[in-house]
Amino acid sequence: MSDKAGIRLTYEALDHMMPMNVVVNLEERIVHVGPTIAKVCGERDPVGRNFFEIFEARRQRPRANLLDACVRYGRKIYIRLRDEYRTSLVGTATVLPDGRTGLINMSFGIAVVDAVQRYGLAGSDFAASDLTLELLYLVEANSGAQRESSALTRRLFGAKRAAEKDAASDMLTGLKNRRVLDQVLEKMTARNAPFALMHLDLDFFKAVNDRLGHAAGDAVLKEVARILTEETRSQDTVARVGGDEFVLVFDRLTDRDKLARIAARMIERLEEPILFKGEEARISASIGIVTSPAYDHPDAAQMMEDADAALYVSKQRGRACHTFYEPGMENEDRDALAEEARQARA
Repeated sequence: MSDKAGIRLTYEALDHMMPMNVVVNLEERIVHVGPTIAKVCGERDPVGRNFFEIFEARRQRPRANLLDACVRYGRKIYIRLRDEYRTSLVGTATVLPDGRTGLINMSFGIAVVDAVQRYGLAGSDFAASDLTLELLYLVEANSGAQRESSALTRRLFGAKRAAEKDAASDMLTGLKNRRVLDQVLEKMTARNAPFALMHLDLDFFKAVNDRLGHAAGDAVLKEVARILTEETRSQDTVARVGGDEFVLVFDRLTDRDKLARIAARMIERLEEPILFKGEEARISASIGIVTSPAYDHPDAAQMMEDADAALYVSKQRGRACHTFYEPGMENEDRDALAEEARQARA
């Protein structure tokens, strides 16, 4: 209904149209608040309290009565909540026809996104025609897009890391592969850092494959990888370079006594039976060792060849032992040694 004084609205209708309304009287006491303002105030019931107990002026508080100030200063007020967040609001105000009551319609403005998160607000807490809803939808859509983008980025990063790991690792044992080994040796020789290189070849591995099958052989290789990793330091490199061949690089470790103890300990552990489906797989290891200080100008390819020569001497000596490279070992009858090693594996 309407009369000469204007349209009359119930509080229910007012709350539906303006859920962030605040009605005050001449004494600046709050007569009524909309459901969203009530939700924001939480356990504090604002009705009956002075307006400035719940809100504070963001600009200098006018000395005039609040209703008079609304008219005098353009019917717009800038306030913030008196709570832990001190959330900013903008109010559009008018004096109702009775001249004794003021209606203020609140808005969070640009603080709406923070307010929604702080007070647990939803779209239903705003008027259906409020452009705030459009902003919230845009923010939610943007957040959703960002979440999807972040998830995609994480997946791509994970895939990249996995691909890099696969490219750098032996697929069966998880040890470094030959490509990474070459990179490590290149860096070692380039910076002229002292290091030792061990070439390790398993003894009797072919017999395990022949007797128990390739699945048993794979299980043995994994156990060998575990033992070699445990017997080396984090700064060292353990690589699988062939079926049953491994190369170990010891960073800044060239002491022959220490290297001999490490080699002996690895051989001892590798000689312990490895169980596979109730069957014992027995292997051993032969090792050839070189150290970079033995060379005037260490060369990775030359050191690999010399470690290989020392390895075959260990095979010739009866396997399950280690040998340090000495000049002249490369002149041994390699074909004979290779044939002897092949027969030993058979």
